[in-house]
Amino acid sequence: MVITTPAIVFSSVKYAEADLIVSCFTETSGLKSYLLRNVLKSRKGKLRASYFQPLTQLEITAVHRDKGTLERIQEAKILEPYRSLHTDVVKSGIVMFLAEILRTSIREEEANADLFRYLQQSLFWLDTHDAVANFHLLFLLKLTAYLGFYPDESTLGKKYFNLEEGYFEDTPGGMACEEGENIEVLKGLFGIDFDALDGIKLTKKVRSEVLNLLLNYYQLHLQAYKKPKSLLVLNQLFS
Repeated sequence: MVITTPAIVFSSVKYAEADLIVSCFTETSGLKSYLLRNVLKSRKGKLRASYFQPLTQLEITAVHRDKGTLERIQEAKILEPYRSLHTDVVKSGIVMFLAEILRTSIREEEANADLFRYLQQSLFWLDTHDAVANFHLLFLLKLTAYLGFYPDESTLGKKYFNLEEGYFEDTPGGMACEEGENIEVLKGLFGIDFDALDGIKLTKKVRSEVLNLLLNYYQLHLQAYKKPKSLLVLNQLFS
């Protein structure tokens, strides 16, 4: 079946001498993997290796056989060129980190229009704004709503956050319970949008600790979770 769909690149890996294996989250078919033959050598074809940088937003025309094998992309074009996402050092670091998280978190080969729209709009926001130091924190929290383990907002008034159960409570109910400044910072991320991030001032230490808190939460709720290799780079960018 030939399908034309918006797609977001999650990863691209060199295969053999001149091929790429590309993972994309598509609007119509969920997560798909493609084999792009000779794309690293071709200069005149309809596919260019530069199109497949992490989190690039494309429109692709692809052949989907849906047999569990690598699919084929016939054509690709950039939906809307990013202004800064792949050229700004800080934003590039955030992109590397988020791409790793998304590869671990999103596995389904089925359409999820709401999740696709969230990723699309969030990435465009990141591309067009400068106050992005806390972007990844809010992005990760909001993403849990689409992954099925968003914390229970109705319990926000309570002191302890139970990471295993995903709610706040008055007394610690297990080994994976946290309290203190980092939990209060986390609470401050509920109910806001990305435009409000400029008003949140965090030290490097607190930002790193809140990020680790969120990653621990992901680890407890995602079976295939892997610690992002780019985490160290990300933390260094905000030092």
